[in-house]
Amino acid sequence: MENFEETLVHGTEDELQELKSWLFRENIRLVTAAKELEHMQEQFLKEKVQFQEEMKLLNHKISGERQRLKEDNLFFEKKMEILKNGFSQLDIDRRRLDKEWAKLVAERELIGEHTGYDGGLGVDVSIFFQGVRTPLALKKRYKDLIKIFHPDNVAGDKEIIQRINKEYENLKMKYENVKQA
Repeated sequence: MENFEETLVHGTEDELQELKSWLFRENIRLVTAAKELEHMQEQFLKEKVQFQEEMKLLNHKISGERQRLKEDNLFFEKKMEILKNGFSQLDIDRRRLDKEWAKLVAERELIGEHTGYDGGLGVDVSIFFQGVRTPLALKKRYKDLIKIFHPDNVAGDKEIIQRINKEYENLKMKYENVKQA
């Protein structure tokens, strides 16, 4: 700063001209830098507005997805409750059927009739296949029974499945023999 002031007061014509030229260049550099800063500031503002709009859109999508997920979760819980109730009702029905079958077997033993009941679980699996007249109906009934009594289900039972499989194989052989004859 002292050098600048000294050149202004005591400087020669060439030094003043050089100082004037330097000041002009410095002024142009500062104006150009100010314009660049202003341009960058405008660009940052545009990007900020664009970013805010994108954030609003994403927040809207996220809230929609959360709502959909919440609805799906409620729907799943309702379906699960229906399935649990259905399986528990099947189990109740199976137990009731076992009790009724045990009573029937006891009554028949009192009067001396043979029931076809093979002892262990209280269920004659041949009753599951009553009314089946074709191999296609047999196959459908078998699949339905497997769905109901599969050991992985609440109402499932391994011994009943084994007996159903045995009865299915016997009936299947019977239908194949009839078909071949």
